[in-house]
Amino acid sequence: MSNIISIKNFSMKFGTTAVINNLSFTVKRGETFGLLGSNGSGKTTTIRALLGIYPQTEGELLIEGKPYSVSGDVKLGYLPEERGLYKKEPVLDVMVYFGQLKGLSRIQAKQEAIAFLERVKLQDKANTRLDKLSGGQQQKVQLGITVMGSPELLILDEPTKGFDPVNRKLLMDIIEEHQQKGATVVMVTHQMEEVERLCDRIILLKDGKARAYGTVADVRATFGGKSLNSIFLSVYGDENQEEINV
Repeated sequence: MSNIISIKNFSMKFGTTAVINNLSFTVKRGETFGLLGSNGSGKTTTIRALLGIYPQTEGELLIEGKPYSVSGDVKLGYLPEERGLYKKEPVLDVMVYFGQLKGLSRIQAKQEAIAFLERVKLQDKANTRLDKLSGGQQQKVQLGITVMGSPELLILDEPTKGFDPVNRKLLMDIIEEHQQKGATVVMVTHQMEEVERLCDRIILLKDGKARAYGTVADVRATFGGKSLNSIFLSVYGDENQEEINV
């Protein structure tokens, strides 16, 4: 199976502070890959450097063998941890606008947007301004925009953050549907149940370095068969227990 993402000898400094230290890993086409770690471990920095938002200090970060370019051949959907939408505009208008930016016709974008809103039970909010929705509802809209056009690579930074169990399951189902269609999915998450359910391989970062890397089964075997929750805690101690779904 070929690599869709290759990161080699990646280091990142902000001023004199080293955030990533000589990090290397790959993501294989068609797999779901978990990028795990506590706050400040370097997860989001790695994603932003991969997408060219941050220039790396050292190393290579490649998608399909090239530095990422918006005008490149890879159809990519990115859900950032910090959401960004035009909150004064109606939901459907915003979704159609972003769908067209992704190359869909207006008709295609509208059809996909309406279908997604129905899927997440927000069809009655289509003409409501985004800032009138709850935070969770806005997050669903952001995810809908991310998956429009059926991207071949989905990068999801805390996609279910703040969701109750019902809505978390709904979003996990949607992610799994795209996974089954052949999409490569990179997930940044603290929810170990999501990792256990969806991920083929994982990397666990601490202080910008890989502390575990491989298939879920291999990582568990390396740590004596412990659950991913227990592995996380053994790497970090109890300092971040409140962030983990236990």
